[in-house]
Amino acid sequence: MLTTTKAIVLTSLKYGDTSLITHIFTASDGLKSYLLKGILTSKKGKLKAAYFQPLTQLEIVAYHKNKGTLERIKEAKVSYHYHTLHTDIAKNAMTLFLAEMLGNSIHEEERNTALFQFIEASLQWLDNHEDIANFHLFFLIRLTKFLGFYPDVNTVDSTYFDLLEGKFVNTLSLNPVMSGENLIYFKRVLGINFDEVHTIKMNKTNRQELLKSLVLYYELHLQGFRKPKSLAILNEVFS
Repeated sequence: MLTTTKAIVLTSLKYGDTSLITHIFTASDGLKSYLLKGILTSKKGKLKAAYFQPLTQLEIVAYHKNKGTLERIKEAKVSYHYHTLHTDIAKNAMTLFLAEMLGNSIHEEERNTALFQFIEASLQWLDNHEDIANFHLFFLIRLTKFLGFYPDVNTVDSTYFDLLEGKFVNTLSLNPVMSGENLIYFKRVLGINFDEVHTIKMNKTNRQELLKSLVLYYELHLQGFRKPKSLAILNEVFS
């Protein structure tokens, strides 16, 4: 079936010497994997390798068999041109990290309009703002709403946040928890929107600690989740 849809590139892997396999989150059908034959050597084709960088926003025309096999893209064009996302060093590190987190978190081959619109709008916000050091923390917490394990805030005044239960508690168990300064910053990020992201002042240690806790939170709640390799690069850039 020929489908025209908006799409966001998550990852692209080289296949052989001339081709790419790319994993793309589509507005029409959720996560899809495509084989882009000969794209690395083709000069004349309608598809350019540059379109398939992490988190590029595209409009694609694709053949979807929907049988869980590699699909084919007939044509693609950039639907939103980033100004800074791939050229600013800090934003580029964040882009690679978030692409990996999304690639490890989204597995459904079905339409999820709210999730697609959230990712699309978030990336455009990131592209257009300068004060972005806390953006990834806010994004990861908000993303859990769409993935089904957003923190239960009914008892938000408690002393700990139980990462396995996903709720605030006053008594310790064997489960990993957030506490102390880490918890204070977590609660602050929970209570804001995009345009307030810059108002939270954290030092690099606080930021790294909170990010470490959030990655663990994902590990505990998503089956088969792999810790992103780009985490170290991100921490390096934001130190």
